[in-house]
Amino acid sequence: MKRCTSSSRRLTAGFFAATVIAISGSVFAQSVDQVLQADQRRLNLAQQSQERINNVVEGTRSLEDQYRAINKEIDGLKVYNRLMRAQVEGQTATLEDISLSMDQVDVINRQIFPLMERMIDGLDQSIKLDVPFLLDERQGRVADLKGIMERSDVSVAEKFRKVMEAYQIENEYGWTSEYFTQTLTMEDGVTRSFNMLRIGRIGLYFQSDDARVTGRWDIANRAWVEDDSARNEIRKGLRMARQLIAPELIAIPVPAAEAQ
Repeated sequence: MKRCTSSSRRLTAGFFAATVIAISGSVFAQSVDQVLQADQRRLNLAQQSQERINNVVEGTRSLEDQYRAINKEIDGLKVYNRLMRAQVEGQTATLEDISLSMDQVDVINRQIFPLMERMIDGLDQSIKLDVPFLLDERQGRVADLKGIMERSDVSVAEKFRKVMEAYQIENEYGWTSEYFTQTLTMEDGVTRSFNMLRIGRIGLYFQSDDARVTGRWDIANRAWVEDDSARNEIRKGLRMARQLIAPELIAIPVPAAEAQ
């Protein structure tokens, strides 16, 4: 009876110990799981915090880049504004000059029109007193100038340019030579076409195609006269003016210089 009681006690103690161990193992397993879960939560929180930090850093870098870009743009705008301010000041000064010039336009026109009229009249008078070469062309140019002066659709600048152009053409006649044909009426009343040789304004000569008639303009008597003394030289000069032969010296009669 005692042995049964003792065995029963041992079994009960063993069962209790096993139960305690099982409970302890279960509790330990739960504690480990809780620790692992807590570590995982901390890890997740740490990752989330790092992500927030990274986002803040990226945002800060973006704002810094934008700040630098804006500062650079501001510096560029300052330079641009300075240049534009200088340009505006220059344009303002130009507008003031233009306004002043426009105020003086009427005064200038009142002065330049009489000047051009006098220049055209002087040119007309000069042609009439000059050696009579290309009279139709030269007198026609003067007539065109007088017509232009009366036109309202031609600017003052264009009128003045035309007058100066006519003077330039007349000026070139003084140092050039030229060949052309012209119809002349001689002293005997016969009208014929001749080959003309102009040498500056000092000599104007004529010769027929067959070279039988040669002559010159007599400045003193203002008349055409026959003069065979330089027939061959004038013929040579005509050929040079027509660029048929190379230039060379020729001996032809020219009027003597008048005493001043």
